[in-house]
Amino acid sequence: MKDQEITLLYETPQPEEYIALRVAAGMSARTLEAARTGLPNSLFAVTLREQGRLVGMGRVLGDGGCAYLISDIVVHPSLQRRGLARRIMTEIERYLDDNVPPGSFVSLIADTPADALYRHFGFIDTAPASIGMYRPSRPNV
Repeated sequence: MKDQEITLLYETPQPEEYIALRVAAGMSARTLEAARTGLPNSLFAVTLREQGRLVGMGRVLGDGGCAYLISDIVVHPSLQRRGLARRIMTEIERYLDDNVPPGSFVSLIADTPADALYRHFGFIDTAPASIGMYRPSRPNV
């Protein structure tokens, strides 16, 4: 699929380019070891490439039955505000519609202002019924 010389592919990125894209977009870095382990365990991944260079991506993680997590929705800063995150989410939505059993839980943690994008795809705040939480990883000692 090509649009404005951006190619959409269903693949996980290479660990090094994944880390570089996250950092370029102001997201937290991941270790190379974590990326090498985690990326192949994605249930679904979509990438956007411009002349072969990774410029956007998104993943779905989970157990394949009861729980799914949307993660790593990121677009390179030089291409933001062009609808590319919406394009990524449209592909993820298609995957979820085709693969998630009824009654399963699909979640994500949204940074602001990206929460507006996710609302467009039907995501709602969990509060006050529940509160999203996370535990930061512990540094190596």
